[in-house]
Amino acid sequence: MVMLILVIISLLGVAGAQISLMSERGARNDRDQLVAWQAAEAALIDAELDMIDPTSTRAALFDGKQAIQFVSGCGASGQSVGLCSLPTAGKPAWLTVNFETTGTGAATTALGTFTGKTFAAGGVGIQPSKAPRYIIELVPDPMGDASNPSFLYRVTAMGFGPREDIQALLQMVYRQ
Repeated sequence: MVMLILVIISLLGVAGAQISLMSERGARNDRDQLVAWQAAEAALIDAELDMIDPTSTRAALFDGKQAIQFVSGCGASGQSVGLCSLPTAGKPAWLTVNFETTGTGAATTALGTFTGKTFAAGGVGIQPSKAPRYIIELVPDPMGDASNPSFLYRVTAMGFGPREDIQALLQMVYRQ
């Protein structure tokens, strides 16, 4: 009888430990997803500063009228990095661009590239594995005049969690 009670108590202890471990994993995944979401939100704010801050090196490109620097696909060099024209057919740029590519030749803009802002990533502790990135797509303004076209800007930002496989994607539409 004592052995039976001891086996039952042991099984209850093992089950309790497993439930505790599952809860800890769930909490860690939630935390990692929040880190990625906050990084993506920081990239959206940086993109907005890129468009409106007079200290940004390319703020003049976002007057709602010109489309010269917005290239087919997405620009990967100079002032056109991360600036995408809207395709006439097929998928929009945010569905085709690789946000995980970094360095020269990447078609996405890393946070702080044109605004000079900094972002801690890739270090020790609980922080994103790499800096968040964004693209800005040119979108025709549906409220605009056909004789004098104007544009909106769709900003898509991706943030990364402490592990690179944890990612969050956020979008906003901006009208100048």
